[in-house]
Amino acid sequence: MGSTHKQTGYRYAEYGIPDPDFDKYEDLESPFAEVEDLSVPAMREIAAQMPVTFPYGEDEVASVSISHERIKARDGAELELRIYKDKSLDRKGILFFVTHGGGWVFGDHSTEEAMNRLVAKRTSSVVVSVNYRLQCRENAESLEIDANRVIVGGSSSGGIIAAALALKDGDEGIGAIFGQVLNIPDTWHPTHFPKDRFEYYSPEQNKDAPILTTEAAHWFWDLYCATDDADCYASPLLASYHEGYHQHQDVIPSATTGWLTAKHSKPVPVKTKIYPRLPHAFCLFPDLKETRTYFSSIVDWINFLDKDLAKIL
Repeated sequence: MGSTHKQTGYRYAEYGIPDPDFDKYEDLESPFAEVEDLSVPAMREIAAQMPVTFPYGEDEVASVSISHERIKARDGAELELRIYKDKSLDRKGILFFVTHGGGWVFGDHSTEEAMNRLVAKRTSSVVVSVNYRLQCRENAESLEIDANRVIVGGSSSGGIIAAALALKDGDEGIGAIFGQVLNIPDTWHPTHFPKDRFEYYSPEQNKDAPILTTEAAHWFWDLYCATDDADCYASPLLASYHEGYHQHQDVIPSATTGWLTAKHSKPVPVKTKIYPRLPHAFCLFPDLKETRTYFSSIVDWINFLDKDLAKIL
C-alpha cells in the first residue's frame, strides 16, 4: 500500500495497488506511523479508543451468551477469560481458543469481538478468548467442550501465538489441536526470513501502508523478540518438523509473508483466502465489501474442520 504500490517490477506488486473500495480511507493516517514517538502505554491508549465494529447486525448474534471467568496462570498471574456460547448449542462443542491481536503489547477480548460472536453463532463452538497464557482443556466439563477437539486462532500477533500453540501441542504429544485459524499472521521474525529462497519485497512495497507501516511492524517484533533468537515458538515457520506434521490450518493473509505459510506447509490440508489490495487489519472497517467475506471465510473453515475433515483423512 502507500506510494510504493506504483513500483511494478515486483512479482506481487499488483497486490499493493489499493482496492477502490478502500479509496475512501486514502487519507487515513496510521496511528503507528511515528513509532519513535510512541511507547507501549501510548499504544495501549490508542487501542483503547478504537471502537468495536460489526460487519453484521448485532441482532444476528443476540442468542450468543457472553460470560467471564478469572483464573490463575502457572506463574500465579490472574487472567480473565471471555466465553461465548450460543444458546442453541445442545452438545459438547469444539473449543475455539482465541489469542487476540495487538502486536503482543496491546489489545484485549474486544479486538476479536466480531469474530468471536459470529463463530459462536454459526458453528458448534464454544469460543474462549484469553490473555494468552491459559489452556482450557482442564476445565472442559464446566466449559462444555470436547477437550480433544480444539481449534486455535487469532489475528496478526494473535495468529502467531495460535500457530505456536499448535506446535507446542505437537511437541508435548497432546494431540488436541486439529485446526488453526491464522488471520493475517507474520509467521517469522524479519531477520529470519529465508531471503535466499523467497522474494522479500513486501516490507518495501508496504512501508507506508495505512494502519500498519513496515517500521511499526518491525518495532512490534523487536518488542516481542528483543534478542532476535531463531525460536520456532516465536517464528512458527522455523519449526523443523513441518514435514509429516498433520495440522490443519486456515491462512487468511493480507501480505505475501502470510501467504507463504499456506504455500509451503505441504503436509497439511490448507485453505488459503487472499485479500489483494487491502491493508493489514482491513477487517476493522465494517463497510468494506471484503470484510463480510473475511468473517464468513473463518466460519466456513471452522465448520469444515468440524464436519467434513474426517471424510478426507
